[in-house]
Amino acid sequence: MTALKKNPASVRPNGIAKFAPESPASSGSRFNLDKVRAFVAELEVPFSPSVVEWRVVNVSEDRSRGQVIPYADQRAYTDRLNELFTPAGWTRKYTVHTSATFERSRDNKVAAKVFVTCDLTIHGIGSHSATGEEWTDNENAGTSAEAQAFKRACSCFGLGRYLYNLSGVWVDLNEHGHPAETPHLGGWATPEGWRKGLRPLPHGEFETAKPAAAAKKKKNSRPEEQSISPEDRRLIQQIEAMAELLGKAMYRGLLKTIARVWRPSEIHDRAVLEKVSAAMQSAAQGLRRLEAAQERIGPEATKALMNSLHIRSVAQVDNLETLQQLVQALEENVDEASA
Repeated sequence: MTALKKNPASVRPNGIAKFAPESPASSGSRFNLDKVRAFVAELEVPFSPSVVEWRVVNVSEDRSRGQVIPYADQRAYTDRLNELFTPAGWTRKYTVHTSATFERSRDNKVAAKVFVTCDLTIHGIGSHSATGEEWTDNENAGTSAEAQAFKRACSCFGLGRYLYNLSGVWVDLNEHGHPAETPHLGGWATPEGWRKGLRPLPHGEFETAKPAAAAKKKKNSRPEEQSISPEDRRLIQQIEAMAELLGKAMYRGLLKTIARVWRPSEIHDRAVLEKVSAAMQSAAQGLRRLEAAQERIGPEATKALMNSLHIRSVAQVDNLETLQQLVQALEENVDEASA
């Protein structure tokens, strides 16, 4: 089998070096461990900042500032796979499912969810699968869920995984709600920095659009401007105290979907802190109602209802919509039993 060849001076626009193409599929056999590690190392290399885009995921109350997170289009992922393995060296297969319609907690609309599972196979290395989801009232629900599933499957091989280390950053928004300036990716988050051995800091920090000016502003700011306000600290402690009560899945799920962070201390906007706190209080109330309903109908009926909703266990519920759906189903069963 032809050895993996790389020309260090030849790097493609999306951050991957050119390799002499012998697809794993061409030989019909698996690569040895050293070659697999070499391929995975190249998959882990960040994309070129030129193909990275930014999405606003939260806005302040006055809508003057927004929290943005980086992402890359599906094409950046397929380009990387094609560069490394050729189009014949990998395949993907999608499976689509939809849930029953139910009332969403955030806006009380009745909608269903589409779930897309992507099975990604790199011939000669292995396969991984992942699922994406989207509400069906989004006219691009299928496309969105498909892209999410594909990217998540890619991250299992290391491709695009570095983006998860970049927590959201707050920037000024223009009159159209778009970032007035986008953060600047440098250092470890670039192909050049990664190849030099640079790696992310513990909290995934990255530079803002004008790092020199930002550093100067921080240096000249007063100590109280750099510290967390007492009210923000109280909210952070309040959220942290919910971890044990809600369980890991729900606690992490709410932090991720609402604030795009792993820890409440990474949230620097009070409006978002308040939103997360309110969501966790709602989740705690829902879990109390769930426990009361379970006691009324018993474990067998509870298990049957959960199976009908495709919920394996309460510990795996990580969002308010699913929790509300489960609570409503159990409480309806209690009402029917009492009638």
